[in-house]
Amino acid sequence: MSEYPKLKLPDQTTLFIEQTDKDLAQRIDPNFRYAYFKTIARGGKSLIQSCKDMQLNRVICYKSLLPEFADDLIEQKRLLREARISAILQHPNTVPTYELGRDNKGRYYFTMKLVHGYTLREIFDYRERYDLGQLVEIIVQVANALQCAHSHGVIHRDVKPENILIGPYGEVLLLDWGLAKVWNKKGEQSPIEDEVPTHEAEDSAMTGHQKLQGTLFYMSPEQIERDPVIDSRTDIYSLGIVLYEAITGRTPAQGEMLDDVIQSTLNVEPPKPSKLTDNVPPMLEDTVMKCLHKDAKQRLQTTGELIRLLQQNWSLI
Repeated sequence: MSEYPKLKLPDQTTLFIEQTDKDLAQRIDPNFRYAYFKTIARGGKSLIQSCKDMQLNRVICYKSLLPEFADDLIEQKRLLREARISAILQHPNTVPTYELGRDNKGRYYFTMKLVHGYTLREIFDYRERYDLGQLVEIIVQVANALQCAHSHGVIHRDVKPENILIGPYGEVLLLDWGLAKVWNKKGEQSPIEDEVPTHEAEDSAMTGHQKLQGTLFYMSPEQIERDPVIDSRTDIYSLGIVLYEAITGRTPAQGEMLDDVIQSTLNVEPPKPSKLTDNVPPMLEDTVMKCLHKDAKQRLQTTGELIRLLQQNWSLI
């Protein structure tokens, strides 16, 4: 089996007592807690930066809203939700959250562990270098994170290769809980949930709060149709798409235009993986197709079921 490409680990220097035993200032000014900011990525609404925590003497990840959205009440609520969900879901396959706060302008931010690695999308770009068993093991780890989330009543709603990170020590992390769905104690959804979707977007990846929530090629039929009783089975469908792509190199839904992808997801049965590529283990094919039933009632019902099937010796069945 081939190995994951080796990553250059950042700041792999020897620790000295001058770093570990340095006294804290007598009066700590929170405005100077973080310094040396560098942009890592800009999302549609948010900014992700690396910075140095001056108190703990480590480099971390700092997420905030872009200036033009910093005062948007819906986006503020989503950032709060993402930070708290990430913090509550303490699991080996999620990124640890450190702090939630406001900066000196009163704008929300939260900090997380900074992990250097490859996304599953980057690995899929060189899929031929990897053994199928390695790719399936990554998906099992993602399913573990989802099982934890579902046990807390949380749906991720944006499972896709870009949100799966493989770290330098082989750790697998499910990222970005910004579209996660939760309910109140009465079982009602938040008023900031999906509004009327628009199909005029230029891109197939739609994540705005006036558009479909998620990335279109990885959305379940019920997510596209904005079913109010959507549940954890939508994540199983999305993870099934990732598994399908790991096996075949393409997503089940196809289309050049936005409406084509929507119609493909809603109405077209995807070909079995064995029709697209050679040497597909029958049990693995059966598992992925069970994830991709358009009717959620006919799908695998829990991530636990999916994990159990993927951990069997499917290569010999």
